[in-house]
Amino acid sequence: MFEIVGSALGLVGALWLVSVVVAQGGGAGATVLAGLLAFLPLLGVLAAVMWVDRWEPEPRWLLLTALLWGTGVSTAVSLVLNEAFTFYVMGTTGSSMAATVLGTVVGAPLVEESAKGLGVLLIFLVRRRFFDGPVDGIVYAAVVAAGFAFTENILYFVRYSGVLGEVFVARAVQSPFAHVTFTAVIGIALGFASRTAARHSWLWLFPLGWLGAVMLHAVWNGSAALALYDVLYWLFQVPLFAAGIVLVVWLRNDEKATIGHRLTEYAQAGWFAPYEVRMLTSLGSRRAARRWAATCGEAPARAMRDFQRAATSLAFTRQRALSGRYDLGARRDEQDLLGRVVRARAGYAGAVR
Repeated sequence: MFEIVGSALGLVGALWLVSVVVAQGGGAGATVLAGLLAFLPLLGVLAAVMWVDRWEPEPRWLLLTALLWGTGVSTAVSLVLNEAFTFYVMGTTGSSMAATVLGTVVGAPLVEESAKGLGVLLIFLVRRRFFDGPVDGIVYAAVVAAGFAFTENILYFVRYSGVLGEVFVARAVQSPFAHVTFTAVIGIALGFASRTAARHSWLWLFPLGWLGAVMLHAVWNGSAALALYDVLYWLFQVPLFAAGIVLVVWLRNDEKATIGHRLTEYAQAGWFAPYEVRMLTSLGSRRAARRWAATCGEAPARAMRDFQRAATSLAFTRQRALSGRYDLGARRDEQDLLGRVVRARAGYAGAVR
């Protein structure tokens, strides 16, 4: 139900935004061109997200919901509230300059990170069983932010069609991961909350992540408003992005270690052979195992894929138990996953007889 409602809201918001763009003079042709151009950086960001999410891919329907939330809900809410904030400052100060600067540096970061962060928070609260740590948080936050950036890019490309080449380079080439970087801070905070025994730790971790996202967003927008974009881009944004890559690699290695530790415990109980644990903790060995299974037929190939997915999910279910989240749902998940492991193993092992 959550995925259906979230996706429907996203589609409604996206359709409304398209109608706004066309009605404001963009025209159907310009809007389609802008959409095609905005699709290019979206593909790049989603490809990076898939690379990050290789150990335990999140449910596709949930990722689609996150994307549509960013595309329609977050962008529509931000468009309305950003304009309201700008009009308020204009009416209060009587200065269009103050309205523009404050709207860019203060209003936009507060509104946009709240609208995007709400989507990540809802996934955390409603589908917490699929939220196993900081990497999952980064994935969900990145997909929401990618959807937001996609729609925002369309708006910018239509609005500044006279200098489309410059705007495309600035937004799609130089900074396609800007929104991802901001909102990822929220995802990381909620990811750490998912690993604590205290179920309500998100009440203080989420505001911390939100504040970090708002501050990074404000610095980014402020560099443009104060004509310091080129300086801060190289001195702040590029090092920040590089640090983000290092953090993601470290977190992925931590996921690998978690899988190894937890599956070793199951191996000691007789559920896995040592060679299976070694295979499951190496992406290269996983690919090799899938290739071998594929040579035996489609059914063994499907069984091997299911074996790897079930074993990985089992490891993170065990990790949730160790963090104090071993409730009735976790016990049921563990039993179901152990059954899947046994059935999948039989599905591909029979191919060698």
